[in-house]
Amino acid sequence: MSMINEEVADFSVQAFQDGEFKTVTKDDVLGKWSVFFFYPADFTFVCPTELEDLANKYDEFKAAGCEIYSVSTDTHFVHKAWHDASERIQKIQYPMLADPTHALARDFEVLIEEDGLAERGSFIVNPDGKIVAYEVTAGNVGRNADELFRRVQASQFVAEHGDEVCPAKWQPGAETLKPSLDLVGQL
Repeated sequence: MSMINEEVADFSVQAFQDGEFKTVTKDDVLGKWSVFFFYPADFTFVCPTELEDLANKYDEFKAAGCEIYSVSTDTHFVHKAWHDASERIQKIQYPMLADPTHALARDFEVLIEEDGLAERGSFIVNPDGKIVAYEVTAGNVGRNADELFRRVQASQFVAEHGDEVCPAKWQPGAETLKPSLDLVGQL
């Protein structure tokens, strides 16, 4: 079943950000665009490359009014230890959410029950707390922050201009389409 337009359930989790532990709730998500970026585990192989890629693009996400929440089933203590031990993870400024109870992974339907880990899932959530785009990939395939950012921008554009759609490879400033009968089968 599709998760498009599904509302994020209420949650309250611990996070590590800016050298501190803090609580993040659904209320923190409402009113702005968000990306929930699930990954299997701290201290692994592909995960730090993805999280560093996001860290390098974080200023652009923030400038677009979008917060990133990385999420694994590790605790916030493990996030801090990983941050302290890894130069790649030290670049991260966005909140690293801890999901040791698997509540978020279950809610976003990315939990691998038998392993107690999350799949690689990227979810774009609008300011109303509803999922507008998502992608789940196998654990051995890393994601691309540039493409995720492009999808955030396209989702924001469509939300603002409801009568227009973004074609493949659309970038801000590029031509969009207005759905109409004369376009059916023509492009």
